Amino acid sequence: MTEYTDHHAPAGLRTRGTVIVVPGRGETRETYTRLGSRLAADAYRVRVIDAPDFDAADLADQLDVLGVELAAAGEGTAGEDGVARPVVLLGADTGALAVAALLGADTGALAVAALLGRADAPAGGRPDAVVLAGLPGHATTAAGTWDDELDVRTSCPTHRGRLTDDTHVRRGSLNEAVPDALLSAAHDSEADVPALILVGDADPLADHDALVRTAKSLPRARLSVVRGAHHDVLNDLQHRSVAAEIVTFLETLRNDLVPLIAVETSTW
Repeated sequence: MTEYTDHHAPAGLRTRGTVIVVPGRGETRETYTRLGSRLAADAYRVRVIDAPDFDAADLADQLDVLGVELAAAGEGTAGEDGVARPVVLLGADTGALAVAALLGADTGALAVAALLGRADAPAGGRPDAVVLAGLPGHATTAAGTWDDELDVRTSCPTHRGRLTDDTHVRRGSLNEAVPDALLSAAHDSEADVPALILVGDADPLADHDALVRTAKSLPRARLSVVRGAHHDVLNDLQHRSVAAEIVTFLETLRNDLVPLIAVETSTW
């Protein structure tokens, strides 16, 4: 049975969609309590699963397992038998790589299709969209201390405290190299679902040139750069603006990718 943390829309409001969060290296479900609560406040059902582990030897099998977990996490968000649509997968760090790789390859696709096992599922049985945050490149941190790792992750004192106080956070995880096969599968993904890619301009693990190429290669993708944000772009000091960007994306997705607000004139 897949374990996840649930964040519900406020009582009395119709659930506007489902967001399933896939954490990254060293993170726990509790890492995304603040983000989950904020998105849920806007009437989205948010479920956070455990962070997947990957190694190059068993990557295909591990992606299959993730697909099954995502399918299970998507069940019952609109009652016992229903799924609140749209369904959006939100990954961070290696969780984002895994989501991109999973949707861009045949492996695991059938399991993800079960997530949308309904007559109104989109072609190919894929989720309606993805949010990919803090996609890492080949760089590692070489962080010698926990404070060094925190500096790579975030400058937000609240987030630093949450990571430090969570005894289940795996320290030193950002020193672990990401399997080349996972990086290649993610950046070469041909997923055709709408994608919002988020990266901090102060993220030392990001390959910004590769992200630009990836965003340009996808048919419906937006790359949003967060000024001053570090690797944990979803939880850094700019978390309110980042959450607002995600909600704007979710609302635009519900409107066939047509922005609901257009600036006609501005002096700033």
